[in-house]
Amino acid sequence: MTQPATPATTSLDRVNAAKDGELDALLLEICSSSTWAKLVRLARPFRDEAAFHSANTNAMAALGASDLLDAMAGHARIGTPKPGDATSEREQAGVAGAQQELLDALAAANASYEEKFGHVFLICATGRTAETMFAAIGERYPNDAATEREIVRGELGKINDIRIDRLLNEG
Repeated sequence: MTQPATPATTSLDRVNAAKDGELDALLLEICSSSTWAKLVRLARPFRDEAAFHSANTNAMAALGASDLLDAMAGHARIGTPKPGDATSEREQAGVAGAQQELLDALAAANASYEEKFGHVFLICATGRTAETMFAAIGERYPNDAATEREIVRGELGKINDIRIDRLLNEG
């Protein structure tokens, strides 16, 4: 007897069947690096969700410094989700309701981080509070650029995995 199709199976079938341009548009909503999108697309067909996640991991590992900057360009500053962007607002829900004093401190820490590293502070914000994100900036600020780039690569991978799951489970 055949198992009924789950939303993830059905969505994965659509991902596998999508034309390259259509899939690139979906993938660029997950990660704004065109190199990442191309590498993930070229890994098709995905036999299951794990294969899609593996393609993310492999593509993230292959990104150079400029590709990482492209990927970060699609992310709002921590503490200031993009207004009207449901993904940004959902991922940064932990800052909603934070005290203005903490939001101001987060903004100042973001500015210092950006001045030092030349890009936004990137962290997988899903499930994190404003306090834990503020603490993370402080913990990561002493890093050198190469160390921070690898941490960012890992955080982007986590964010992409969450977004892939959302894509596959939208039904």
